[in-house]
Amino acid sequence: MSKTKRRDLAADEQHVLEHGHLHLLTSAAEVARCDEVIVQHHYLHDVTLVGEHLRYALVYRGQWLAVATWSSAAFHLKDRDQFIGWTPEQCRRRRALIANNSRLLVLPECHFPNLISRFMKLMLQRLSEDWHARWGHPIALVETFVDPRYFQGTAYKVSGWSHLGKTAGWKREADDFYQKHDAPKQIWVRELVKKACGKLRAPQLPPQWANVEDARRPHCTAKAEQIRSLMRALEEEVPEFRRAQALAYPLAGLLCLVVMATAQGVVRGPTDLALYADTLSQGQLRALKFRLDRRTRQVRCPKKTVFTTVLQQVDDELLERVLLRWQTQILGPPQDPIVIVDGKKVRHAGVEIVNAVDSQGRFLGSVVTPAKTNEIPAARLLLRQQELAGKIVLADALHTNQETAQQILFEGGGDYLMTVKANQPTLYQTLETLFTPQRFSPSAHAPDQGAEAGTQPQPFGDPLLGMPGSHARTGGLSRSPAGRSAGDPRQAQGFSDPEKEMVPGSRLSGQQPDAGTTPGQGDALAQARLLDRGKPTPPLSGYHPPRR
Repeated sequence: MSKTKRRDLAADEQHVLEHGHLHLLTSAAEVARCDEVIVQHHYLHDVTLVGEHLRYALVYRGQWLAVATWSSAAFHLKDRDQFIGWTPEQCRRRRALIANNSRLLVLPECHFPNLISRFMKLMLQRLSEDWHARWGHPIALVETFVDPRYFQGTAYKVSGWSHLGKTAGWKREADDFYQKHDAPKQIWVRELVKKACGKLRAPQLPPQWANVEDARRPHCTAKAEQIRSLMRALEEEVPEFRRAQALAYPLAGLLCLVVMATAQGVVRGPTDLALYADTLSQGQLRALKFRLDRRTRQVRCPKKTVFTTVLQQVDDELLERVLLRWQTQILGPPQDPIVIVDGKKVRHAGVEIVNAVDSQGRFLGSVVTPAKTNEIPAARLLLRQQELAGKIVLADALHTNQETAQQILFEGGGDYLMTVKANQPTLYQTLETLFTPQRFSPSAHAPDQGAEAGTQPQPFGDPLLGMPGSHARTGGLSRSPAGRSAGDPRQAQGFSDPEKEMVPGSRLSGQQPDAGTTPGQGDALAQARLLDRGKPTPPLSGYHPPRR
């Protein structure tokens, strides 16, 4: 099949492509003109933009040739979300990093060849930068919809977009209402950043994108059955302390809501808890056993004052014990050998809390730091509540002290790994030189006083050489430990009989140390100070240092 021959551009058409420039529409007059043009000439005859948005125009010598609008991305697109590979919660929190090309229009009498691809190239080159300047964050990926009844998406294909599939054919009419229109549209996407999909589905966003996720309000994702599981544990063990008039929100339901909010990072107090409660669905509110409003026939959600009262009066120690038991029922006993202890100050509350977690982030307990003290005694109290046998405790330099280490080692039966900084000069210097090779003399009168540690110099001669019963080898007495053959079974079994090991023809015992290799008295005292904190070494049996 023959291909259609490409038409060569005329000189004026080439001049339009080379000198046409992109203009960001910001003034009220430009925005109104753009909307009017789209309503008049676009096949949808509508310019409603959702969420964050921008408008562009391609201008040549003051004349508008084409216009386009960009808005927030669609809430849910099965093919797009599978293409990115992120979770529904990641989609909710990071969707702002996607922009939707909601309208693209070439004005009548301006349909020059390659004009639309030139317009698209100019927009994609600066879209992320303009979006950051206007809305405070960049764009990582763009999407659009093409109605196959009117277009084939050629303009997007030649601009590097990818066709993923079709929509399900539903149109959103209200916040929670969709209408079937039976006209599915093509889905096209393009990455503006290299490996954008991998970064969007990563556990943590790049630093330049993190503010997008931080700005999103936490949303309750717990299922009703998960809520009921925690509710049962709280109802059985935490007694109600409020009067009957305040029971529109049961205590177990409020505490369950607080636990879910804390797990999702809501830690700034009653105001944020009330905002989090607004995100709960009617099914979630019913699972918390909150009462129905007779006027609206909707389950009410608690406000700031309710959370303030509960947080001030609830028994926090009892609540922690209940939550730890419930956590064990759900996850099983802790198996991680790591226990991490760290203290944090609660912002705007004037309270410091020491927490214990394992290397997987599992909560192990917490203690509030007492007034007029620091987190060191609080950490010791927290460690006494932990099972430390066979585990390793990790703590920062603040907890590097003898009392804490002894508690972990001797009381808990665990090990520790602590940090030492230069603000502990004595300990820092000791550790710095502990494993450094040292030189010391094995004897105060030895000729080689620079011998390496752990070695002893060989004597110049054997003073017992030629004695009856001795062998002609340096430093060895007959049948002494140093001179015994490697195959002697008594050596391997540790047998020793002083009378049977007497050196023939002498009054010396074969158990006596070698006269040529025994350290002098000064060396013994030096080793005693190093290894036994200065206590003198007991004299060797049967040995008397020679008089000089």
